Amino acid sequence: MAIKIDYYETLEVSRTVSSDDLKKAYRKLAMKYHPDRNPGDAEAEAKFKEISQAYDVLKDEQKRAAYDRFGHAAFENGGGGGPGGFDFNGFGGGGGLGDIFEQMFGDMMGGRRGGGRTRSGNDIQTHVEITLEEAFSGVKKDVKIITRVACESCHGTGSNAGESGVETCPSCHGAGKVRAQQGFFVVERPCPTCHGAGRTVKDPCKVCHGEGTVEKERTLAVQIPAGVEDGTRIRITGEGEAGGQGVPAGDLYVHVSVSEHGIFQRDGANIYCRVPLRMGQAALGTEIEVPVIDGTRTKVKIPAGTQTGAHFRLRGKGFSVLRSSARGDMYIQVTVETPQHLNARQKELLEEFEKEAGENVKSSPEHTGFFARVRDFFENKG
Repeated sequence: MAIKIDYYETLEVSRTVSSDDLKKAYRKLAMKYHPDRNPGDAEAEAKFKEISQAYDVLKDEQKRAAYDRFGHAAFENGGGGGPGGFDFNGFGGGGGLGDIFEQMFGDMMGGRRGGGRTRSGNDIQTHVEITLEEAFSGVKKDVKIITRVACESCHGTGSNAGESGVETCPSCHGAGKVRAQQGFFVVERPCPTCHGAGRTVKDPCKVCHGEGTVEKERTLAVQIPAGVEDGTRIRITGEGEAGGQGVPAGDLYVHVSVSEHGIFQRDGANIYCRVPLRMGQAALGTEIEVPVIDGTRTKVKIPAGTQTGAHFRLRGKGFSVLRSSARGDMYIQVTVETPQHLNARQKELLEEFEKEAGENVKSSPEHTGFFARVRDFFENKG
């Protein structure tokens, strides 16, 4: 039995890690071990899959709570919903309590009888990194994945003779599972003869050895929608591993990372832009031109006497809202920059200014008020 590494250890975080720190840890490791950055490195590819699986569980509050309580056992036994099969809408499947209750009460409640739960090939995960501009406008990205696809030699049947060489499983009669009496209960489990496929092959294909699938590298064009956020997971139905022998393919999950931008910082649908102003600009007032995430420019009027920390709101100049034509707002954050490397004339002018300003308490009200409070503090101490 393979040893399963603790998901927290896989992501190199503590069990009390916050959601934000968990996302940062995942993003750092995903970028380090991504197959595109480690071509031909099987160990890096395996590590990337482990990281993605661990993050898929721990980023979800319900899955994380189940993992913290039950460990890997919470995702075993073939149930749906989790990476190993835990079903958060019930107790799991494949012989779990959900199947037991269905056998007991299915007829009375009008539920199904017979006919197994739909199986599919394994889901696979990959990672793609995009720029903030691409996240704003949406983009189509090519992603490379190594997966299992239908065998071309036998057309996915697993038989050298094609469909004619495939027979209905004699043990489960095509249901893919068998029932067993356990005391008062009737439990359903995957058929041990066909392993849940519902079909058997007499003369296995020499290429895929009867599995119906072979490993292959594929390139898919994935459409990233406008407004997507860092850490978003996109599900592409049917693009996972082929199931083989008539079983539908699994799904592909694409984890999206948005790289940091040199000018903008995003917070939901709003964007922040930090703009440094010269001391003279802030004191006298000015008009500046700033970039907008959509590639345009806009002008912002800065009033005289503007201080560091002042915000200016530009409505509708922010980020795209996912699945909507709306946009957030853009906020200009002002910082007043102190001049450096002054020449003799500049120093002389500033000294004259300081002398003039020192006699006018209204020119620097915060400065004057602060040192007045300092003076009172020491007088009271005395």
